[in-house]
Amino acid sequence: MDPNTRRGPDESGIPAGGDEPGAPAFGGMRTGPEEPVRTVRLVAGRYLVTVNPLDGSEMEPCPPGERPAEPDRRDAEERAEAARAAAPPVPPGAPVHASRAATLEERGEETERLVRLLTRGRSVRLTGPSGAGRTRLLDAVATACAGIAPDGVVRLSGYHRTPTDLLYALLAAVHRAPQYRPDREELPRLLAGIGAIVVLDDLEFGGRALDELLDATPECAFLFSATPDVAAPSPGCPVEEVFLGGIGRDAGLRLLERAVQRPLTDEETAWAAELWFESEGLPLRFVQAAALLRLRDRPDGAPVDGPGLFAPASAGVPGQPHAPLPSAADTAAPAPVIAGRLGPAAQETLRFAVALSGELPHQAHLPALTQDAHADAALGDLLGCGLITPAGGHYRLAATVRDQLAAAGYADGATARAHTATQHYAWWAGHPSVTPERAAAEADAVLAAMAALTAGRESGHASAAVLLARTAAPAFAAGLHWSAWERALRHGQESARLAGEVAEEAYFHHELGVLALCGDSLDRARAELEASIGLRGVLSDRSGAVAGRRALALVADRERQSAEGTGSPPPPAPGAAVPPATSSSTTGPRRAAPGPKTPVAGTPVVTFRPAPAAKKGDETAVQPALAARKSATTRRNLTAAGAGVLLAAVLGTVVTLGATSGGGDNRPGGRTTLEQPTEPDEEPTTPGDTWSPQAPPPATAASATPSQEAESPSPSTDAPTTASPTGSPTPTDPSTGPTRPTGHPTEPTSHPTRPTHRPTEPTPTDDPTDEPTTPEPTDPTGKPTDQSPSASDPQNHGTAARTATGSGTGSDTPAA
Repeated sequence: MDPNTRRGPDESGIPAGGDEPGAPAFGGMRTGPEEPVRTVRLVAGRYLVTVNPLDGSEMEPCPPGERPAEPDRRDAEERAEAARAAAPPVPPGAPVHASRAATLEERGEETERLVRLLTRGRSVRLTGPSGAGRTRLLDAVATACAGIAPDGVVRLSGYHRTPTDLLYALLAAVHRAPQYRPDREELPRLLAGIGAIVVLDDLEFGGRALDELLDATPECAFLFSATPDVAAPSPGCPVEEVFLGGIGRDAGLRLLERAVQRPLTDEETAWAAELWFESEGLPLRFVQAAALLRLRDRPDGAPVDGPGLFAPASAGVPGQPHAPLPSAADTAAPAPVIAGRLGPAAQETLRFAVALSGELPHQAHLPALTQDAHADAALGDLLGCGLITPAGGHYRLAATVRDQLAAAGYADGATARAHTATQHYAWWAGHPSVTPERAAAEADAVLAAMAALTAGRESGHASAAVLLARTAAPAFAAGLHWSAWERALRHGQESARLAGEVAEEAYFHHELGVLALCGDSLDRARAELEASIGLRGVLSDRSGAVAGRRALALVADRERQSAEGTGSPPPPAPGAAVPPATSSSTTGPRRAAPGPKTPVAGTPVVTFRPAPAAKKGDETAVQPALAARKSATTRRNLTAAGAGVLLAAVLGTVVTLGATSGGGDNRPGGRTTLEQPTEPDEEPTTPGDTWSPQAPPPATAASATPSQEAESPSPSTDAPTTASPTGSPTPTDPSTGPTRPTGHPTEPTSHPTRPTHRPTEPTPTDDPTDEPTTPEPTDPTGKPTDQSPSASDPQNHGTAARTATGSGTGSDTPAA
């Protein structure tokens, strides 16, 4: 109730004697550092949440001793009391035809059909246009279905409610669970045992959201009420569709006579027939037409004042002979005509409703807002005229009424009135006498006031919206109306950004992070909390930053638990070493010293050089490890080692070529012969990315010299080819005697080409023996010449090697 009225302890929080103080206030009413701040502790799933309006809500894992007991079921009397408390209050002076006890016209067949379907356990969706009387029909069906289901009939409102809101509202209507909000894992278990007929008015969603609502409540039968513009149920949804249209002509005439409380004249009957055809029989249009006739009955068109339009003294007065009937334009848009004949308090109430997007404040707030002590009595006239309609626990403007009033000038000064309502609600929501449940019931009007100021962007209004959001948001959280809590935080965060209030913006970010963590939205929770900690760090707000870091630690713990629950381990800490991968295809022992890598088809391969004492044929194949599983240090070491080996081989080749072509030769003619070594050090590789070491040759006394293999680094084959690729003679059998070349080898005409394979370190050997060895021809790399020493016989290889050694141009590799 409104503390401004000071009517009793239940309304103002001050006892009649005035000796006992009220409860602590929420954040907006804290006037001094010594004044206590109202904090509320509630259990939300696995967390214990302390709603703190000062520094922000705090969370911790709920201790076992704080866990609430299993919620108890309400009995029939408790459910009836809760339903009466959730219903909108009946305003004083409301006529009989506007009450729930009014007789329905031509709705008996629809009522019987709906009751029959609900008795069978079927869910029904009642679809009809605004003004067709859906709410009145739901009241009649709910009364007829009393006592059918084990948990009775539950009345809910879907006005600005999500499926999650409705599930928690259903749980609170059947169970006693104060200060407890189960998580989404425990909620289905509690809802599965509820067997009730749920009458849900003003449904605003369909499709998969409606399927979610039905799946969570398998033992409930629903009666939905929606307009045609709401999304339809998904295909296969077990919901019956019932369309509700207008009433007949005779029913419309009876409704009109009952509303004006007198018989109609012949002229009025003809006028009502035209109205029925134009309005398609909508009952709301006949109620508004009845208000026009009652205004016509007043002498000289005097405005309504005092007891109201529907006072008993004005009943039965015939229409004035000189007063014409309302025109077709007036009957099509009757709201401005009716409002123009009402009193100042009613007109000001309508202006506030237009400023608040059609939401009407509770009747206890109207005297403070309109500055009229009798403004609460004007609510009865508005309800009897058909200008307002019930919406959950409050009233709102009827369909198309707001647009009609805005076109007539009732929207002038809407921002100023929204600012007045914001200041009033900021004071009221923080008052010690206002409970969180009462603040949550007024959430629609409070949120409409904040939205109007946030969208207005006028000077000073954003700060008022911040104050209201800061005061009302903790009340919504404590009242377990968390969708309103989130909307208030969103409006407050935007208003704080516009007003430049960094501290308040940090508070709203913190609260949004706490709300997201309660809903297991971990990514959003982390983003909001990090934004709050950053803003509070700039402001040097230590207490607020500590609260944010505590909540952020809970987010990290929840992420780790989620990763463990799904079977995927948490990510390693930065800088942690990754264990090396083991290969199941390794058939030989690993060597400590890595060897050069031989690329095959562009893929890096890691090989290990065997010990020199390995025997011929004792080959080991090491499966290359995956590059992604190797650490960065190992890759860098292998790359540096390979580059060093390659650079040393290239430099050695260049030095050898330059030395052998320098002219210091004892052979006749001053020619220098370029030869391959007797045993190439590079081993062939297989396409399978494995490395097979070759057995080293017998040890000799002389060192090997680099040869023309630098120009032709292609790996040799096991058997000689049938024809020399360079045009030289095919190597003969080693048993035959060596033959001397028929011509002198030509001098190189171009620079040596870059090897295509990485040359390996030369294997140290002794002086070559006179015994011929198996020739290993190579592929051509340069321009073909007349003769090539690469195809010479083994005897010639030995001669060339001895010549190079004698001339002093051998390799710098030390002898073994």
